Amino acid sequence: MTATADTGSEVPLRTLFFLSCSTGITAETLGHSLMTQFEETPYQQVTVPFVDTFAKAEAAVQEINRVATDSGLPPVVFSTLVDPRIRRLLAATDCVFFDFLDTFIEPLERELEVESTHTVGRSHGMVDYDSYMARIDAINFALANDDGIRADHCDHADVILIGVSRTGKTPACLYLALQYGVRAANYPLSEEELAAERLPPVLEPFRDKLFGLTIDPERLHQIRSERMPGSEYASRERSSLEIASIKTLFTAESVPHFDASSLSIEEIASQLFQQTRLERRI
Repeated sequence: MTATADTGSEVPLRTLFFLSCSTGITAETLGHSLMTQFEETPYQQVTVPFVDTFAKAEAAVQEINRVATDSGLPPVVFSTLVDPRIRRLLAATDCVFFDFLDTFIEPLERELEVESTHTVGRSHGMVDYDSYMARIDAINFALANDDGIRADHCDHADVILIGVSRTGKTPACLYLALQYGVRAANYPLSEEELAAERLPPVLEPFRDKLFGLTIDPERLHQIRSERMPGSEYASRERSSLEIASIKTLFTAESVPHFDASSLSIEEIASQLFQQTRLERRI
């Protein structure tokens, strides 16, 4: 199977395997980060989590070898497998094997002069109960305060994201909760509140927790059109008017803010940590 790159040439479709003895999240994250440097390489991915027995490892071996035979190309395998015997078994398949743990664990063992415990499930398991519960609490807080915040919840918020609808506030709040245990709420300003040209009364006492997100009007139009095509809500005119109004409000009320048009959720979170006094809880 092939795909056509921007150059017009045929580029073979590669298969990427993400193997893990736990959830596979770490292998996927690291593997995807590396693949961003090869934008013209099309690929399909297969994630195989919980490879924690030889029976599961052998099943993965058969699948990798089958793909290699069918495609005529060795799959690229990203592994965070802990058991060295299982790693050796998988590395011997017809694949290009990238072992993230072996790359880093052995040098760390030499530097720290301590052997790794080779414990399965450390990176995303419920190892630290207090941190795990802090994450759950933050996620519940974000969900309870999505698209508006109650006055009695403001005291408990670490940050309150404000802006017009569809500027990335909800996913940013959930990411902050999941990754950092931050209690983040979001408050979308309505047309009436924008017309008032001042902060809603519920937010007034919590100015030090407010942070604004803006977006390019054309990008906002595109996002809203995907959700409600042809509606007045998604029109270019309304998108432009709302963004102009929110920028004026942020300036008048001295609300710190930035443009999130081209930022990923991860980048939005990083910017918030850089520009505020937020502290991670986990």
